[in-house]
Amino acid sequence: MTSLFDPPADQPRPGAPLAERLRPRTLTEYVGQQHLVGPGAVLRRYLDAGRIPSLILWGPPGVGKTTLAHLMAKELKLPFVALSAINAGVKDVRDVIQQAKSRRGTLLFIDEIHRFSKSQQDALLGAVEQGIVTLIGATTENPSFEVIPAILSRAQVYVLEGLSQEDLTGLVDRALASDEALRRRPVEVASYDALLRISGGDARKLLNLLEIVVESAPAEPTTGVVTITDALVQQLAQQNLSRYDKGGEMHYDVISAFIKSIRGSDPNAALYYLAVMLEGGEDPKFIARRLLILASEDVGNANPNALLLAQSTFQAVTVIGMPESDIILGQCVVYLATSPKSNASYVAIREARALVKQQGVQPVPLQLRNAPTKLMKQLGYGAEYHYSHDGAGNFVYQEFMPDALSGRRFYTPGANPAEAKMQERLRQWWGEKYGY
Repeated sequence: MTSLFDPPADQPRPGAPLAERLRPRTLTEYVGQQHLVGPGAVLRRYLDAGRIPSLILWGPPGVGKTTLAHLMAKELKLPFVALSAINAGVKDVRDVIQQAKSRRGTLLFIDEIHRFSKSQQDALLGAVEQGIVTLIGATTENPSFEVIPAILSRAQVYVLEGLSQEDLTGLVDRALASDEALRRRPVEVASYDALLRISGGDARKLLNLLEIVVESAPAEPTTGVVTITDALVQQLAQQNLSRYDKGGEMHYDVISAFIKSIRGSDPNAALYYLAVMLEGGEDPKFIARRLLILASEDVGNANPNALLLAQSTFQAVTVIGMPESDIILGQCVVYLATSPKSNASYVAIREARALVKQQGVQPVPLQLRNAPTKLMKQLGYGAEYHYSHDGAGNFVYQEFMPDALSGRRFYTPGANPAEAKMQERLRQWWGEKYGY
């Protein structure tokens, strides 16, 4: 735990890895997230006003959540304390709050706040509510699932985006040009592809991989230059891959392989990655949540029972816990992997939302509008609506779309037996209207 009376450190500790040595010291050095800290952006406006609200920074690993918290504290010149949810307990939280009562405006940063239990989060609530501390939480997990509603209602959630390729290659160039240790060896980058691919958009992972490559690569005998190629990066990365750790870099690689194996209908690979996660101590509820999403996104209406089983799996894992939950998770994984697949509903809602964002909301047709008052009835609200259950087969052909979108189709049934039946029903109902 950082001392309450210490500002965020300006200089990295001796022997720190490259990612720590290159951590920005001011907001002008900060890479990415211009939608939050760029000129006129929301956090920039708060900082210019000399205050920030309690907030949760949500985004993938290595995009600058921790760095941003430190830089905001430094810019505001307020008392600052940092806790890691991995090793902090309720007592640590209460100690910080007690000290904060005598230090106006204390910023409390909690890294990986999603790892705090409900009791630990409850211990924070009163201090946040009373303004004893301003909370800055950082999480890679959806706060809606991992942060208690009482804290969410008192904190703003800001989403940090993945860094662009330009941001990441710029970090590599900056490291090679400015880091004292790396500058001892002349380096040329023949290709950035493997560095970016293996690091997966994680700036911290990228910089630490770069350091491994520069320190381990042989120099050209005559010139002494280290040339970074994709083959060289791949070779050295394989030699330095870490064992799975639920808090480490492989966490994200393994869950990605796990999801893709189920989506690709390979139960054997999926079970292997499930075993890797369980043996590494992964939270079974984290896995079960991913299965819930996959059941709808990738199986969908090709097998509607998949979502029911995934929901039952999540509930059972929550009640039972480990070690017996491995059986339940294994059953669900095999079922999902061997189910027919369809992402038709996923594609449909994404397309519909994209259209609303692009065009705005179209007027609801008059016949579909509610008419609770006499005036609304006189204006024609609901006048042409036909009650579907009065029609043959509980269907009446009528217009439901806004006028400007008549005939627009979002949902295209997938090529599987279940959705083929759905397509046939749609064709019988709507004829050529939607092209089914």
